[in-house]
Amino acid sequence: MTGRAAQKAESIKLVALDVDGVMTDGTLFYRAMSEPETKPFNIKDGLGIKLLQRCDIDVAIITGRSSEALERRAGELGITTVIQGREDKGSALEELLTAKGLSAAEVAYMGDDLPDLGAFRLAGLATCPNDAVEPVRECADWIAPLPGGAGAVRALADFILQSQGRLSDVIRTF
Repeated sequence: MTGRAAQKAESIKLVALDVDGVMTDGTLFYRAMSEPETKPFNIKDGLGIKLLQRCDIDVAIITGRSSEALERRAGELGITTVIQGREDKGSALEELLTAKGLSAAEVAYMGDDLPDLGAFRLAGLATCPNDAVEPVRECADWIAPLPGGAGAVRALADFILQSQGRLSDVIRTF
């Protein structure tokens, strides 16, 4: 699986991510009615996103839920394409590819649960955290060695940059 996935990763120009269960561990923290929900994001995932962007690989978010916390985090990371409230992630990804003029082979998608399968079928590189549900794991080209919210996105960023022969150069900039 890794050899074929690495080959697919060579042509990636866009990484599209689900949020709950990918950028977070899937746990939702609710406050009192007057306060919004909170979401814990992993700082290593954030740096992985920045590394992709530094190498001119665009990052987008496609999520079925809507969250002010996500808008804030996306803004901090410079992610300008944030598609919220879209249950049909396959059609959302298709629209995104059309808008950006990319082919399916140029996009990696990371998701963790059944609503992500439509995007999996379209993406050139379908990926998931290691704690994704079994049907998603079975469809994945590459499975991160870490769970969602605990560095899975960073592992994906490192995998793509390594496959493209760029990871060592990026590391040397630090």
